[in-house]
Amino acid sequence: MRISDLDYDLPDELIAQEPLAKRDASRLLLLDIPADEVEDRLFTELPGLLRPSLFVFNDTRVFPARLLGHKATGGRVEILLLKKIAEVPDRWLAMGRSSKGLRAEMELSLCDGRLTAHVVRALDHGQLVVDLQAEGRVDELIERAGRVPLPPYIRREAGDSDRTRYQTVYARKTGAVAAPTAGLHFTESTLRALEEAGHQTAYVTLHVGPGTFQPVQVDALDEHEMHEEAFEVPEATVAAIGRARAEGRPVVAVGTTVVRTLESSVDVEGNPVAGFGTTRLFIRPPHRFQVVDHLVTNFHLPRSTLLALVMAFAGVELTRRAYREAAERRYRFYSYGDAMLIRGEAR
Repeated sequence: MRISDLDYDLPDELIAQEPLAKRDASRLLLLDIPADEVEDRLFTELPGLLRPSLFVFNDTRVFPARLLGHKATGGRVEILLLKKIAEVPDRWLAMGRSSKGLRAEMELSLCDGRLTAHVVRALDHGQLVVDLQAEGRVDELIERAGRVPLPPYIRREAGDSDRTRYQTVYARKTGAVAAPTAGLHFTESTLRALEEAGHQTAYVTLHVGPGTFQPVQVDALDEHEMHEEAFEVPEATVAAIGRARAEGRPVVAVGTTVVRTLESSVDVEGNPVAGFGTTRLFIRPPHRFQVVDHLVTNFHLPRSTLLALVMAFAGVELTRRAYREAAERRYRFYSYGDAMLIRGEAR
């Protein structure tokens, strides 16, 4: 595939800038692969659109990783925390942005002076290693004073409500700088409705990194290098998938992050293996899916690895048709937008 295969036209006004008043009030585009059909549905209809299945969710929690401040010279600076570096307390891998760049030995004043960052070294692609200091616990200050790292296509500052809405209701394990957005539509009521309809649920963890927003920069997709993300597949989830297969239950991935986690965790026989790991798996056509049967997902950016994954799952032409019809039917796109259910072939 070429990068141009991931292009599509989208009017700017279809990029959702705010979440709906109710999480589960979104529309749901049903893309039925066996029937070669695209249908308008509502997200609240989801439990009845599939026979009893196993829904797998990503329980990562987004933390307020965006820190604003200034350099000693007064110039503005922005730091996006990525992950802790275990060898040194309060040492982080981060991305930094300022008017004249950042370099080793700089001291940065962040969060209105409540947090200090010492730049240990500057890395490639705008990444930094920083040591953070504060009065009291650094982690607690980040939670209080950091900002939610909304995607760049949301053209406003994050507000207090985003701390709740840019987070799934089942988020438990802190570590993501971007939400697994397919899960944003689910409410406690939705989860109960799934159970009442005979569906089962399980969880994995993949801490979504900033690379999820980065467009593919090379012409040939085979040359693209994925960002690394950490994941965990619990023993209970592996057992649930085993039972689902034995009972003939389809496995439904809630989001592309769940797909990448499960497809990254399989052994040579295609069975998920419990444990911790990291993945750089780039799923694109052609890809033989070994675990996932159906997919709940949002609408993704052009030229993104997420769109390539959807095309691998649903087929290039059917995906293009679905996206074209979604735009024509005025669906809301991206993180705070509407959802799509891709109903796959029966195993």
